[in-house]
Amino acid sequence: MSMKKAKKYLSAAALLILPALLLAGCLHTKDGGNASGHVTLTVMGRKSDLAKSYMTSIFQQYEEATGNRIEPVAYEDTEFEATAAEKFSKGDVPDIFMHFHNADLKRFHVEENFRFLNDQDWVDELTDSTLAYCMDSQGNLLGLPYWENSISGCYYNKTILDSLGLKYATTQDEFDVLCQALADTGYTPICWPASGGGWMVQFALDPVFADDPSKLQRINRNEMTYADIPEILDMVRWIESAADKGWLGTDYMDWDIHDVSGVMSSGGAVMTFMWDTWFYTDLAKDGPYTVDDFALMPVFLNTAKNGTYEGGNLNMLMVNKNGSHVDACLDFLAFCAAKENYNTAFAGISTVNCFKGQTTNIQSPMITDAQESIEANLRASTAASKIIGYSDDDVVEALEALFKGRIDAEGCVRMLDERRIARAHSEGAEGF
Repeated sequence: MSMKKAKKYLSAAALLILPALLLAGCLHTKDGGNASGHVTLTVMGRKSDLAKSYMTSIFQQYEEATGNRIEPVAYEDTEFEATAAEKFSKGDVPDIFMHFHNADLKRFHVEENFRFLNDQDWVDELTDSTLAYCMDSQGNLLGLPYWENSISGCYYNKTILDSLGLKYATTQDEFDVLCQALADTGYTPICWPASGGGWMVQFALDPVFADDPSKLQRINRNEMTYADIPEILDMVRWIESAADKGWLGTDYMDWDIHDVSGVMSSGGAVMTFMWDTWFYTDLAKDGPYTVDDFALMPVFLNTAKNGTYEGGNLNMLMVNKNGSHVDACLDFLAFCAAKENYNTAFAGISTVNCFKGQTTNIQSPMITDAQESIEANLRASTAASKIIGYSDDDVVEALEALFKGRIDAEGCVRMLDERRIARAHSEGAEGF
């Protein structure tokens, strides 16, 4: 349905609200509709995700405008992946499925179950980085991104840097000098949570594969390995060197994601590779440093001279192509992507734009102050969403072996290759 037709449809549907309310007692038909012609769309997702204010807002807006119903199918966050996969295995697939574009999505057999959305009129409403995140490696649009959008980069304590007369970095060489200067003054330059923290490597891989899609295609056809790409060995060598030079401090092997909060709020480290929304939701409130003390520069992990930022990891609304309400689902997505509706839903929410016409959201000063740098160096999240067989768990284990001296940098790359290829093979990926 075109946006022009969608607006006519919604205007006409709005006139049906009162009659629909009068008919609220009518019985539902077997296919999820009711005697008035309205339908019920099931939306499956994590309990906390479905409870987000912008989700409940868009559901309510849609129900009031159309007379259709949204029926959330919510599972506890910790049980979601396993429970949802079990439902899918029994053919119990919802009309709309909420999922992030990550490695776990492969469990749900995307090509078999979901409709590609390349032909939808609202595609032009998406920002470039948002659109890129939601595409598979063949360029198919998997879902409508409807979520908080964050920017990942190197967040640094500007108060500490100012007190030392130091400046943020704009190149890899400048970053290396900054790290050494901080170490020389007794500060831990980087909070690197090596115990379970593998997401930082994703940032380093973005320039490698997002900037050269042919490498992504070849590695996913098993025609190329990490070992064939010099930048990946450069990255591993840099991480090893940073640890040896003390740039990661003395406790990095014990730190996990939960320790970053206290470390950064206390000044236990000056920089960390993170995303902006984390500083508003997770940074400890009892330390001397607050979100106002931090600013943003690119991540430097020796794969891009001028560093890189990663666009947000976004929850997508995906349409069950085998269901009985495909057209109604597509109309719902068009409703979600209409400017007046998403601006109502995201009013006052701290997020970078997902949609070009987004105006009611709030953007962090850390982001707006670095906007020029972000525009020049932003890449879509690529590793976990597009590299077949990629796993953060494998990254953590390979780096742990490196940090403990069980393997060297070349051995680390080799281990990453072996784990990735084994996973791809177990998933039945063609060519593996």
